[in-house]
Amino acid sequence: MEGDSAGGSAKQGRDRRYQAILPLRGKILNVEKARFDKMLSHEEIRALITALGTGIGKDDFDAAKLRYSKIIIMTDADVDGSHIRTLLLTFFYRQMPELVERGHVFIAQPPLYLIKKGKSMRYIRDEKEFRREIMRRATEDHTVEVGDGKKTKLQGGDLTNFLMALAEYVELFDKLEKRLGDARPLNALLKAELGKKMELENSDKLESVAKELKAEGFKTALRLDEEHSLYTLTLSSETLAERTIDWDLISSADYKRLLDLHRRVRDYDKPPFVIATNGTQLTIEDRRQLLEHVMALGKKAFTVQRFKGLGEMNPDQLWQTTMDAEQRTLLQVKVEDQVEADSIFTVLMGDVVEPRRQFIEDNALDVKNLDI
Repeated sequence: MEGDSAGGSAKQGRDRRYQAILPLRGKILNVEKARFDKMLSHEEIRALITALGTGIGKDDFDAAKLRYSKIIIMTDADVDGSHIRTLLLTFFYRQMPELVERGHVFIAQPPLYLIKKGKSMRYIRDEKEFRREIMRRATEDHTVEVGDGKKTKLQGGDLTNFLMALAEYVELFDKLEKRLGDARPLNALLKAELGKKMELENSDKLESVAKELKAEGFKTALRLDEEHSLYTLTLSSETLAERTIDWDLISSADYKRLLDLHRRVRDYDKPPFVIATNGTQLTIEDRRQLLEHVMALGKKAFTVQRFKGLGEMNPDQLWQTTMDAEQRTLLQVKVEDQVEADSIFTVLMGDVVEPRRQFIEDNALDVKNLDI
């Protein structure tokens, strides 16, 4: 596991009958780039090989000699922790792939938050679960009236579900807006509910999207991709370089999820919103302000502690949340596509710069955690 401080807590919190802890000091060697002899001279890697007991190398490795049924990687929930985890996974995938194939390698899932209210306390694993808990508490005694002219009110579970879907919708909308460079093309696509391949085999829906964008001042052009027999729409403006709406975009997981969320929230995503409790009312003008207001309300009910590192937990907390086999959550490392996995490790961890640069350029808009 990562670090001396976390290692100390883990050693004190473990069950000595069946759990062993190996603290790693700093980042281990990137074995994708290193020669075998250099790897074996690295102190942390030597300690890891010794602890596992399997030996290493084509002639010496023996999975049957593994001393532990589970190898659990425990790192902090930050960028450095992710990097250390990736280096360890590279080591196991390249030097001890049989351990991965046999299902021995796991990733610990420590909680990200601890929330307290009075004497009650709860550990929260990730941002999504945290947001749901905060919103659920915030909406227990609130109602939201949407501006649909019908005085439609949401409360309780219906309100929580709407707000959760709306929050995810806003995140995905922002992500795809960056890809298209403007919110208006995305709004036009969602309005047309363009989402099926057969809808690109003729130009009707794309023509309706193009018509709406022309009214907004865009230059548009419909083209037939003869190789795939599908229509594409290109668009540009004085401030926006040319963008393309095609099957690659429409079939992407992000767009398909956004369209599904659009259909779930559209009946209630109609500002202004009036949020009410105990006879008081507050009018909120847009969806983002509504989400921010509800999150602020929910957080007032709790004392919130966010864990950045495993070392911030005391031994009892680390045991309860991450090490107790009866309660912990583990992510088993699997290789479902050997060729794809091999390519990813080569590109991202190898010493050839150009493929890695191209990968970063192709995936820059999908990044979630950026360390600058």
